[in-house]
Order: sequence, then C-alpha cells, then structure tokens
Amino acid sequence: MESSVAAKPKLSFWQIWNMNFGFMGVQFGFALQNANVSRIFETLGADKDQIPILWLAAPVTGLLIQPIIGYFSDRTWSPRWGRRRPYFMIGAIFASLALIAMPNSSALWMAAGVLWIMDASINISMEPFRAFVGDMLPNKQRTQGFAVQTFFIGVGSVIASALPFMLTNWFGVANTAPEGQIPPSVVWAFYLGAFAFFVCVLWTVMRSFEYSPQELKEFSEGDYEEEVHGIGEFFSSFVNMPKTMVQLAVVQYFSWFALFSMWIYTTAAVTQHVFGTEDPTSKLYNDGADLVGLAFAAYNLFSALLAFLLPYLAKRTSRKFVHMVCLLAGAVGLGSISWIDGPENANLIYLSMVGVGLAWSSILTMPYAMLSGALQAHKMGIYMGIFNFFIVIPQITAASILGYLMSKFFDNQAIDVILLGAGAFVLASVLTLLVKDVGEEG
Repeated sequence: MESSVAAKPKLSFWQIWNMNFGFMGVQFGFALQNANVSRIFETLGADKDQIPILWLAAPVTGLLIQPIIGYFSDRTWSPRWGRRRPYFMIGAIFASLALIAMPNSSALWMAAGVLWIMDASINISMEPFRAFVGDMLPNKQRTQGFAVQTFFIGVGSVIASALPFMLTNWFGVANTAPEGQIPPSVVWAFYLGAFAFFVCVLWTVMRSFEYSPQELKEFSEGDYEEEVHGIGEFFSSFVNMPKTMVQLAVVQYFSWFALFSMWIYTTAAVTQHVFGTEDPTSKLYNDGADLVGLAFAAYNLFSALLAFLLPYLAKRTSRKFVHMVCLLAGAVGLGSISWIDGPENANLIYLSMVGVGLAWSSILTMPYAMLSGALQAHKMGIYMGIFNFFIVIPQITAASILGYLMSKFFDNQAIDVILLGAGAFVLASVLTLLVKDVGEEG
C-alpha cells in the first residue's frame, strides 16, 4: 500500500453538469416507456392482467445487461473515449432506434419485443452513468453529483412524460386513433424522444473527460487488491457485497416494487377509478392517459426542484433520515390517488405527485451516495451493476404477481395495486433505519 494517497480533485459545477447531462436523454427513454407502454399494450389489445407479464422483458433484460456492462466498463480504457463513455454512446444509438420502432408496432407481440430491445439499450447507456459519478468525484462531492443526475432525470422525465399532451394541446396533433392504432401524439413523442436521447448523450461523451486506470489507482485508498477475473469475480463480488450495500439492497427492493406498481398500473387505475372507462378508443380514456403522462411529468418536476435541496438537508440531518422521510412521503402520495373520485376532481392527482416526487428524488440520490462511499474504486462498475439487481428483481416480482393479485384478489381494480405500492414504500422507509452509512458527510 502506498504511504500517501493522491486526493481526487474536486470538479467544478459545470464539469459535474456536463458529465450528467446525458442522463437527461436516458430519462427521455425511460419516461416515454413508463408513461406510454401500458397505454400502447392496451391499445394493441392487451387485457389489464396481461400487462405486467408483457413488461417482464424489461427487468429480465436489465438483470442480464447491467452487471455485464458494469464488468466490461470497469475494464475498458481508450485514451480518447475513456472507459464509461463508449457504452453511453452505443446504448444511445440502439435505444434511439428502438424508440422510433415502438410506436410503429402493429401487433402486441411486436411491441413486447421492441420493449425488450429498447430496455436493453437504455440499460447499456444508463448503468455506467452511476459508476461515472463514483469514478470522477471525491466522496464529499458525490451527493452533489447524484443530485445533479437526479435533476436531469427530473427535467428529462417532465418533458418526455408531457410530450403527448403538449403535442395535442399546443400543436394540434391527434391523441386518438382507430382501434388497434397508436395515437399520433404518442408516435411523435417517441420520435422526439429518440432525437433527445441521442443528442444529450452525445453532449456528455464530447464534453467530459475520464481518469485513466492508473490515475484512479493513485486516488484509491489502498483498495486495489489482486483481482479475480471473469465469472469468478462476479460471484466473488456478489457474495462479498459490503454490509451497507446489502442493507441498501433491501430498501431498494421495496422502493422499486412500489415504483413499478405505479408505472405499470397508474394508467389503468386513473382511467378506471377516476374517469370510469376501460375503452382505449374513447376520448375519456385517452384524456385520462394524457393526465397520467402529465402527473408523471409533475412528480419528475418536483423531483428536479428538490434535487439540489437534498444534499443540504442531508448535511443538516443525515442521508438515511432524509431518505426515510422521503419514502414515507411517497407512500402518502401514492396512496392518496385512491381518494380521487370522478373526472371533475382528477387534477387532485398533482397533489399526490408531490409526495411521489419527494420519494423519487431521494431514491435517485441517497442510496447511490451512501453506496459509493462503501465501494472499492476499481469495482465501482460491477458493484453498481449488481446493485441494480435490486431494481430489476422487484420489477420481475411485480410483473410476475401483480396481474394475478389484481384478477384473483383485487376484483380487477387497478387502484388496489397502487395501494399495495404505497405499502411497499412504507416498508422501505422503515428498513432505511437499519442502513449503516459508512461515508456519511457531516
């Protein structure tokens, strides 16, 4: 071990801005997917209890892709392109093509297949972004780094989620279509999202730099032990996860189960429970679906606005206290959707989204800030990939059981799935108290 360790330089605000700007594009892809894919599935003839299974492709893809990309990005190095940025760009190219293909799906099986490709491509871009922050920033700047990332996630999601509404109400693009056809407003939203994804990622690739492996080794705190390569390293890393990572993984599991419950079933819950319709060809249904897109835009807007407040609150209290409170706010917000009754009261959903926005902002910031302080520098990518298991495993759980639960126990009432998600937020909040934050800033 070296007798002295070089301090990792602090980056300027604009350097942090540039390195995270691409995540706004990544979130265009995820937001369009989350707000519109269930709508596309229903338009193409899916029953409500089929929707979770059709979503199953996304988490299975993430489960396979993320650790592989993490592993290889840890070992990639080009003096010109760096180690993470090549994956940003490759993912952006394929994700943009998939975004163009999705609204042109002519059959349910085709849309499900495109979702698989699209989610795989988005994951190729997304996974290294988490490790990128850990690579480039000293521990004292990591909460700020992930907060800026959260800001861009929020901005990208606000615009992308609201695109069908904006295209209809500002530019006169139709939001209805004959049976079995995707509304033009959704089609054009995906086209614009593909363009934004590519351009935003390209900005980060061209305007950022990366430290070489030797420089990262010099910045490390003596944690570059001899490595086990290949599949052996993956299993070794998984079995020997730091204690903080294990504790955060359980919190993540229930947090993301709540989120996937919301993303999969909010359109069905709002159109059925609030607007009183289940006919995807009706104006009432599509008005409700547009409202869901706006509601998703709203919680992402609240998330973006709160992103820069979270580091301040964490310094005044603690990161895990802030996370616990935000998750409780998410439970209240999600559960309160069940209190909205009738189209005339539909706009109350924006109040519900305040709590969801608090939870979302913290979920995208605090677990990663806590985790990065507990990880070895040379395994940042593979551990971030493994950590993302606890995002995709709850989605697999949700996709596997929610349709069954709704049809067998919830009398096909999608709003009951939303309430189940609120309960998962409560459990995640309580479990946050057990996390040991070894890198807490004080």
